[in-house]
Amino acid sequence: MTGVPASAAGGTGRRPAPGAKLGTAAVNQASLWNIANILTMIRLVLVPGFVFLLLAEGGYDPAWRAWAWAAFAVAMITDIFDGHLARTYNLVTDFGKIADPIADKAIMGSALVCLSWLGDLPWWVTGVILGRELGITLLRFWVIRYGVIPASRGGKLKTLAQGTAVGMYVLALTGPLATLRFWVMALAVVLTVVTGLDYIRQAVVLRRRGLAAERAAR
Repeated sequence: MTGVPASAAGGTGRRPAPGAKLGTAAVNQASLWNIANILTMIRLVLVPGFVFLLLAEGGYDPAWRAWAWAAFAVAMITDIFDGHLARTYNLVTDFGKIADPIADKAIMGSALVCLSWLGDLPWWVTGVILGRELGITLLRFWVIRYGVIPASRGGKLKTLAQGTAVGMYVLALTGPLATLRFWVMALAVVLTVVTGLDYIRQAVVLRRRGLAAERAAR
């Protein structure tokens, strides 16, 4: 006997059911399985399938390329919806924060590398796009203690241009459409470089403000 009522000690006077802790853990774990995270997982699973379809039969069969385009299109569509659903319905999780950008870069990176390996896309284009994405990711971590660099409208246009251009290169296009895809990719590269430079500018400004605030606080 402690002389303290069970209710005052934070209990109800009854021992918890044997499966209470297990049930709570199950509920917390189930929260990961929301629609936004499931779409992200689908995109991750699509990456190896997309690579297989793109490189099947030597990588030049129009039918296989069409299937590869379909897989790429599904991945791009899920990229649009998973983030929107997560923000709209408060489904943001730590898993989603990590897995979503990985899935984005995995599908785009695999497409660019495969297209360059097949000779459809110059390696320097792949290098510029992937270098920019890696550089901006590292830049965000460099200034994260001072704040977050928000996604800009130019960045969203860049993503749209890249997805459209890569999708057109995945398809076995000929004639005017093949010429059109060249110019769409050129636009994507320009937006990639311009928005990358803008992110660098924002990061420098953000870091300077953060350092100034730290000095003022001292």
